[in-house]
Amino acid sequence: MKIIAIGRNYIEHAKELNNPVPKAPMFFMKPETSIIRNNNPFFYPDFSKDVHYETEIVIKICKVGKNIEEKFANRYYDEIGIGIDFTARDLQNICKEKGQPWEIAKAFDGAAPISEFVPKTNFPDLNNINFNLDINGNTVQNGNTKDLIFNFDTLIAYVSRFVTLKIGDLIFTGTPAGVGQVKVGDKLSASIENNLMLDFEVK
Repeated sequence: MKIIAIGRNYIEHAKELNNPVPKAPMFFMKPETSIIRNNNPFFYPDFSKDVHYETEIVIKICKVGKNIEEKFANRYYDEIGIGIDFTARDLQNICKEKGQPWEIAKAFDGAAPISEFVPKTNFPDLNNINFNLDINGNTVQNGNTKDLIFNFDTLIAYVSRFVTLKIGDLIFTGTPAGVGQVKVGDKLSASIENNLMLDFEVK
């Protein structure tokens, strides 16, 4: 399986990092070794001094597809979860300055904690899903999928032009504004529609 992560998919997040709002979806990849499951801890890496959280709704692909038409894209995912796209911001900034890829800052081991997944039928409107992240009991990010620049179906259609989607693949759909640093000892709790989905510690 693979992780496809979408960058700059909320206008306010693009603005907070002084990035242009994209005209088409932009994506990068994380390897399976990035995943942390079952609320296991995230171990702060020794190669960064500025790791940031980015909370994202994650969709799970349930059907193999290539060049998927947007009107059929809803058939290719059936479960939704939440995840953290951990980013070594100091390394990412160096990559940006040099025009290099971001993988060193985004694809490292443990950079993608994910929750369990629930049926998408649990949500009456996929374009109106609330989610949030608390750190040490304080809410630091609030998001709603209505604010996505490119919605789930648009993302699937676009990505599948370039990369064949396979069963079990995950798409991190982008983070809202409010990203920031984590530190050792922080406890992160992520919820969808006030249902706690992810709860782990930084060590």
